[in-house]
Amino acid sequence: MKVSIADKKAEAVKRMQMLGIYPETIRQFDKENFVSISEPPFGAFYWVDDETKKIIRDFERKYNSLVYMVVRSYFKELGKMDSFLFVSDYKDEEWEMNRNDIRHGQTLAYVYSYDDPIFSEIGPVGLKPTIAAGLKRVW
Repeated sequence: MKVSIADKKAEAVKRMQMLGIYPETIRQFDKENFVSISEPPFGAFYWVDDETKKIIRDFERKYNSLVYMVVRSYFKELGKMDSFLFVSDYKDEEWEMNRNDIRHGQTLAYVYSYDDPIFSEIGPVGLKPTIAAGLKRVW
C-alpha cells in the first residue's frame, strides 16, 4: 500500500521534532519542501546543493520514500558520506520502530558514499545533537 507524500511529510515533521531540529529548519521542510543538510564541524544547517538533490530524488524514486534531512560525515577510512534520513512506504511495519529508534539516538538511513557509491546502503546510524541545533553521526 502506498502512503501519500502528505502523510510521509507529517511523519517526517514528527521525527524532526523528536530529533530536536531547529524549528525554522522544520518549517522550511514542511512549508517550502527544503531538505537541509547538517554539516560538520558544528552541525549547522544548510540547504542541499543540486548534486545532493539529484541523489536524494533518485533514492526517493527507487524506494518510494521521502528524505527529510541529510547528515554529512567525513571518515578517514571511508571518505565523505551522507546519511539520508527518510520516511518509508512501510507505515505499519516501520514507522513506530523508527520513532522508537530515534528516542534511543539512532535511526534507519540511506548512507550514500561519495568515494565509492557502490557501497551505499540502507542501515542504522547513531545520531547526536550538535551545538548548532543540528545533528552529527556518531556511528
